[in-house]
Amino acid sequence: LAQGCQLVSTASVASFGAMPLSLLLLPLLAAAERSDPSVANGELTPPDLPFPPMPSDAIVGPTLADSVNRWPPKRQPLRKDTPNIVVIMNDDVGYGAPDTFGGPIHTPTLSKIASHGVTYNRFHTTAICSPTRASLMTGRNSHHVGAGQITEAASGFPGYTGTIPKSAATMAKVLSEYGYDTAAFGKWHNTPIDNLFKSGPFDQYPTGLGFRYFYGFIAGETSQYEPRLFENTNPIEPPRTPEEGYHLTEDMADQAINFIRSNRALTPDRPFFIYFAPGGTHGPHHVHKEWADKYKGKFDMGWEKLRNITYQKQKAMGWIPTSTELPPIEEFMQKWEEIPENEKAFQLRLMEVYAGYLEHTDTQDGKVIEELERQGLFNNTLVVYILGDNGASAEGFHGTIDELLTENSLPNTAQQQIEVMDRDFGGLDALGSKVVDNMYHSSWAWALDSPFKSTKLVAAHFGGTRTPMVMSWPKVIKHDPTPRSQFHHVIDVAPTVYEAIGIKFPQHVEGVQQMPLDGVSMVYTWNNATAEDRKSAQYFEVMGSRGIYKDGWFASVLGPRIPWAATNETRMKEWNPDTDVWELYDLSKDFSQAKDLASQMPEKVAKMKEIFTMEATQNKVMPIGAGLYTIYYHPEEGPHSPLTEWNLHEGMTRIAESNAPGFHSRQSSLSTIDVDLPELASGVVFCVGGTAAGFSVYFDKGYLYAEYMATLLYRYIAKSSQPVAAGKHKIQVRLIYPKSESLYPPADLTLFVDGANVGWVKVEKSIRLVFDASETFDVGMDLGAPVSLNYADRAPFKFNGKIDLLNVKYINGPSVTDVVV
Repeated sequence: LAQGCQLVSTASVASFGAMPLSLLLLPLLAAAERSDPSVANGELTPPDLPFPPMPSDAIVGPTLADSVNRWPPKRQPLRKDTPNIVVIMNDDVGYGAPDTFGGPIHTPTLSKIASHGVTYNRFHTTAICSPTRASLMTGRNSHHVGAGQITEAASGFPGYTGTIPKSAATMAKVLSEYGYDTAAFGKWHNTPIDNLFKSGPFDQYPTGLGFRYFYGFIAGETSQYEPRLFENTNPIEPPRTPEEGYHLTEDMADQAINFIRSNRALTPDRPFFIYFAPGGTHGPHHVHKEWADKYKGKFDMGWEKLRNITYQKQKAMGWIPTSTELPPIEEFMQKWEEIPENEKAFQLRLMEVYAGYLEHTDTQDGKVIEELERQGLFNNTLVVYILGDNGASAEGFHGTIDELLTENSLPNTAQQQIEVMDRDFGGLDALGSKVVDNMYHSSWAWALDSPFKSTKLVAAHFGGTRTPMVMSWPKVIKHDPTPRSQFHHVIDVAPTVYEAIGIKFPQHVEGVQQMPLDGVSMVYTWNNATAEDRKSAQYFEVMGSRGIYKDGWFASVLGPRIPWAATNETRMKEWNPDTDVWELYDLSKDFSQAKDLASQMPEKVAKMKEIFTMEATQNKVMPIGAGLYTIYYHPEEGPHSPLTEWNLHEGMTRIAESNAPGFHSRQSSLSTIDVDLPELASGVVFCVGGTAAGFSVYFDKGYLYAEYMATLLYRYIAKSSQPVAAGKHKIQVRLIYPKSESLYPPADLTLFVDGANVGWVKVEKSIRLVFDASETFDVGMDLGAPVSLNYADRAPFKFNGKIDLLNVKYINGPSVTDVVV
């Protein structure tokens, strides 16, 4: 009212002329009706988002002479000193990896943030990628928001759909509505794979879930040299080539710096929220040679000794309690002494490459922090640095040049891979380069998870779930080197950010009732290292591996999958969750889960199981094992295109593998291409996949080729007996899978030109699940990492003829059989 009266009293009579009193009172009435939830009126907790429009202060009369133009006042829902928010989360990093906390790998940025803030040594993830990221963004448990499994293995069970509901608005959505500039950089693994069309829908893309800008990749992994990038919702190609020195993580840092500079230059009144999520250090372990060379000779002692050295340093520096015990090496895990001498150089170089990759990733994280310092923003920026979205990954199995071998259950040995590496790629120097998709031995992962049991994908043990976390906000958080040992989880980050900003989570967002946050704020720990723990319970579950924390106790089940062992198929067939053997740990005395008390305290185990069942039911975890349904038991029911026939045209590229024709195991097909060829035609007609695995049909100097690459170890090439003459032709490529019980059944690959059989090859082993995590289906070229070594140095090897039509259809009949694993 006072504002309205002041507007009237200070207006000159000449300004208003003979304006009616009702018009003179409009500003007063508008001010009275306006309820601006701002610091000025003492309200920071609006019940709903988005905010309603601010009422106009303009005075509207019959004519312009009777009217006064005024813009509505700008809403101020945040206090003037609201902090910027930067959340950094790397990928697949073990608890014992960083030298910040006793590990062997240099992490200067993690150390820097720790030296300005506080550290957390009992912070947890979900043990796997997509679920952790969904929990981080929403502040809810992963199954609760439909993210109980990675998006590629989603199913129809409510906790596993891979779709974040509108009732679980993300941090980005809330902060954007409050006026933050929001941006995500790097890995985004929370978009359903059947949404990956250039026409959308886009509501599950980063920009659909609240971010105003996105630059990165929408997949579990991608090549660091030839990534399948997106800007907002648009597929784009990298700005430079590997030969020009390109690396994705460096590009991400540059893009984030540009975002900060743009914000400061053009919208300095807006705080910003940056989610910086490198693909490092998920496989493939891609880093330039000079970074790996920093670690030459530093792991020659082998993984058991490395783990023990790290454990001793962790205790000595007070990062873990001095009473912590080091559990023995896992069952089925290979010991260093069991590695043949002629394979040790291979295993050591894989670890050196990984170490260089982690240091390189952390260094790129640091470039973002350095820009905050240059701009004078670091002091009032809340930085949350989560070392990894889960523990170190054992998916490299016994060391690999192609991680898709494990994903597709293809047989292999380290010696076999060394032979291929030496023959096709020139030896050890290929590791870390664009030509291979290398990952280290699973025992290195176990060593880097010191002092815990297990690795990524195990929710039962802290080697899968626990990661170092540090927070800094120099303006508010006083640096304290004492680790915070309260039990916390990634779902607690969002509530912490909201409390730091001074807002409460809204009851409704865009008209949708919001489910309560599952997390609790960690602000209470900032300036009180010994504050009483505020998290009473927390469940964990990944593909049947599960655990429950309750008031200092932890009960768990390993589950049917052992990520580092070759016994999974037997275990999977025999697994019954009702007969699982539970473990029990008193975490108040046992930091590393070294002493299983289950046999001594059966009543406590029974009580913990009841608590797990209650938590699991409330959070949509049931049925136990649902995360295995499409990835193991019924892959035919997983997300995939409903089409059985496609008509495609030249220039159609970046079609997601999940929405394109499939050439995987048991999917017989006939591809028919109407082409007009020049003399000595060359170039890719169509392809899917990339360096790790793929299928490509191409011409080279007039010869027709079809290449089925079932990883780098198994290449099968059909070639026409003669060059195909110039002119119009009908090319057909037939892939037939005879009936087979094999996990990787054979197939017959035949080439036809104008009806004549011109080439054939036996595909001895096929791809069961996926050719690549991010590579796509392209017509007329091979974008990204090339499928074939035959044209790798000429990629994208654009076709120099004309493709009138590509028809691909599945073939029914005796060649097709449904086999349930």
